Amino acid sequence: MTTGVRRRMGVEERKQQLIGVALELFSHRSPDEVSIDEIAAAAGISRPLVYHYFPGKQSLYEAALGRAADELADRFLEPPEGPLGARLLRVMGRFFDFVEEHGPGFSALMRGGPAVGSSTANAMIDGVRQAAYEQIINHLGVQDPPARLELVVRSWVSLAESTALLWLDGRRIPRSDLEMQLVHDFAALAAVSAAYDQEMAEVVLRVLSQEPADGPFGELLTRLAALAPAVPPQRRL
Repeated sequence: MTTGVRRRMGVEERKQQLIGVALELFSHRSPDEVSIDEIAAAAGISRPLVYHYFPGKQSLYEAALGRAADELADRFLEPPEGPLGARLLRVMGRFFDFVEEHGPGFSALMRGGPAVGSSTANAMIDGVRQAAYEQIINHLGVQDPPARLELVVRSWVSLAESTALLWLDGRRIPRSDLEMQLVHDFAALAAVSAAYDQEMAEVVLRVLSQEPADGPFGELLTRLAALAPAVPPQRRL
């Protein structure tokens, strides 16, 4: 039986509650469309009390963004065990879980807007990208990545981001297809770079030597091989 008495929260507990409420609202609508009044109502407190803990909507949004950024960066964490293709596929599954859970907020964050246009917010976004980059380099087992490998990994992180944003606009392609396609995109980017650089070739050959035929990278080779009969002999490389 409830007594109707509202428990008094400590300062940090109340801040964390407001951040959680804001994140929940931002997951359904763009932060620019969510008012302090709505956040206060959802938290069961008054508007002035929200301002007691956060100077304004921007500071509350940045606090919520910080929590979301940490969560998104954690989605790229994966034990460095087993074939790389399978690891990347699991990472993409968790990445799209986050995108689906925080659709409007993720879209507003990555595309920018009045509520996200601060240097603090931009630094947090860059931090997520850097964390993703470092995790992938770690998975590749490279201590001092050459320039072409850095280009491949950073390009792929940007591709995953832009793919997720496009997917949110209508979701016309099955999510599972895009997760696998992004893994294949990584392999393709690395393979093209390997054709130009010996260091990259060594990285790619080492990775492929550990891949099973029925893994994501093996599936890509099968799909590419299926295209070969459709290409006139004089046009084949």
